[in-house]
Amino acid sequence: MDVSATSLPDVLILTPRRFGDDRGFFSESWNAQRMAEAGLDIAFVQDNHSFSEKAGTLRGLHYQSPPHAQGKLVRCGRGSLFDVAVDFRRDSPNFGKWVGVELSYDNGKQLWIPPGFLHGFVTREAGTEIIYKCTDYYAADCDGAVRWDDPDLAIDWGVSDPILSAKDAAAATWSAVHTPFTMENAQ
Repeated sequence: MDVSATSLPDVLILTPRRFGDDRGFFSESWNAQRMAEAGLDIAFVQDNHSFSEKAGTLRGLHYQSPPHAQGKLVRCGRGSLFDVAVDFRRDSPNFGKWVGVELSYDNGKQLWIPPGFLHGFVTREAGTEIIYKCTDYYAADCDGAVRWDDPDLAIDWGVSDPILSAKDAAAATWSAVHTPFTMENAQ
């Protein structure tokens, strides 16, 4: 597994090695022992699978507040997407900064997004599937969102008129949301 840094020190790109032949490939997408040896001692409790029928479907920017903050290991099972993480820890030197990574079936990259970050993605192809592991269970009372197109964040999604859920279309602005995260409670 290749582990690479991004412009946000806590957000990492993990690229599993693929072993291929004329039948296809095999890839070990997660191995707790190998990741612990690389300094990533992470316990996952839930796997999620999201399918988007159309290109230009945008989901985010989502978070789950403490005590059920979630870290996520995100990968693309089919198609391609642009995955975004925003530092939402109010005492972080990177507060409000974002990073985006192209994840696709073809490139096999995964994105580690620790607790304390907003997460969102936009599909680049029809029929795109996103699969992600979470470090905590979903808790509706801890669920929150920030507007995908907030000018204070200035995320370049590569789309101007995405397909949104009603929840995401009505999400609060960056300046209206009081982040529940600090560097300490986002562990």
